[in-house]
Amino acid sequence: MINCPSQSISRGTGLLGISVLLVAALFFTGFYLPGGLVLRVVPVQGTSPLVEHWLPAGGTFTIRYFHSVENTPIWETHSVDADGRIFIEEECYLKFGAGMGKMPGVGRMARRGLYEVIEQMHLPTGNFILRIGSPGVDHTLISGDRWINLSALAPHTAVQFSAKPVSRFYRLWQWFSNSDSKVMIHEQ
Repeated sequence: MINCPSQSISRGTGLLGISVLLVAALFFTGFYLPGGLVLRVVPVQGTSPLVEHWLPAGGTFTIRYFHSVENTPIWETHSVDADGRIFIEEECYLKFGAGMGKMPGVGRMARRGLYEVIEQMHLPTGNFILRIGSPGVDHTLISGDRWINLSALAPHTAVQFSAKPVSRFYRLWQWFSNSDSKVMIHEQ
C-alpha cells in the first residue's frame, strides 16, 4: 500500500501540534509551580544583592557573630515560611552579655552544654536590617554546609535580609545561568 502524501502531512502535523502544546504546557506550568525561596541580602544604600541564597519553604539560616563586648559567639537561627516571612527561632550564646537575655513571653530558656539558648521563639521579624560588623565581629550567614562571611564581603554596611517565593521556572533559569545554583555571592 502506498502512503498518500496528504495523510503523512496531517499525521505529522498532528504530532507536531501535540508536542508544541505539551512543551508550552510544561513551560507555563513552570511559572506557577513553587520553586522554593530566595533569601536576599542587599545593601540598604544599593540595589544589587550581596548574597542570594536558595531555601526550601520552612528552610532555616543562621547568622553567627561575635559579641562586641564579650567577644563570644552568638548564633541566631531564622526560618522562612512558604510566603517568604522571616521568623527568629532561637538564639544561642555562651553567657549573658550586653543586650542578651530572655525576652518575657518569647520562647523558653534552655542549656546546651556551656551554651544558653532561647528556643521555640518563632517570633516574626519580617524583612530586617543588619549592620554588618568588622572582620573581628565576623557576621556569617550559615545555611546547610555554606558559610558566607558577610564581614569579609562588606564590613560596616547596613544590609536588608528579605525572602520571596520564586517559581520553579525562575529557579531553573538561575540554575542554568549561574554555576552555583544554591548561593550567588556578588562582590561589591
